[in-house]
Amino acid sequence: VQLVESGGGLVQSGGSLRLSCAASGIDLDYYNIAWFRQAPGKGREGVSSISARADGSTWYGDSVKGRFAISRDSAKNTVYLEMNSLNPEDTAVYYCAADLLITTQTLEKGGYGLRNWGKGTTVTVSS
Repeated sequence: VQLVESGGGLVQSGGSLRLSCAASGIDLDYYNIAWFRQAPGKGREGVSSISARADGSTWYGDSVKGRFAISRDSAKNTVYLEMNSLNPEDTAVYYCAADLLITTQTLEKGGYGLRNWGKGTTVTVSS
């Protein structure tokens, strides 16, 4: 199983980025996918998740609600995180994770215990 994040970079406050999480070795349609982030000196934080395609429900952390949107492209076996109205507090390394079950508790506790992780992509928002 391999998850590869991409799309990070440097953006000005108020700008937008779209992160991608491309998978190989698993069919993301059957997995729950989550995005986490870790800012310098802070713990890992759940950002967003999308359930397996049969359900498709989504979850967002309070700090990103209304600004971020998660989506899935089954044909590309990729999950996206569209990030808008970025601010310096969004600066972090963003990771995607995949597992057959991702609970709200897991999201709120930083994803510890999830089995499949990417290596992360860095997002830097300048003020």
